[in-house]
Amino acid sequence: QVQLVESGGGLVQAGGSLRLACAASGSIVRINGMGWYRQAPGKQRELVAATTRGGSTNYADSVKGRFTISRDNAKNTVYLQMNSLKPEDTAVYYCNADVAHSYYSATYPYWGQGTQVTVSS
Repeated sequence: QVQLVESGGGLVQAGGSLRLACAASGSIVRINGMGWYRQAPGKQRELVAATTRGGSTNYADSVKGRFTISRDNAKNTVYLQMNSLKPEDTAVYYCNADVAHSYYSATYPYWGQGTQVTVSS
């Protein structure tokens, strides 16, 4: 089994910054893609940012230039630096990781429990 534990959420004023972290642990041989998603009340979960094991990244248009995703492969951890936060960024943020349990196995998606980010105007 694999556990993803997120941290770093909270309440911040518009224009402020937060840094989220997500640490994966358990039966892990390799993690391929890692990413952050968010879900606001009444809306579908959406991709915020993602990164490959090699470091390639992609972002939702709404966060480009404000958010930065990074990862530490040695620590099985992914980060999301969020700057210039807006009230519309308010949501529960979830991390996702594609994990291989053996050297020759396929990868399986795992999700964290979510962390609340609230941006006040």
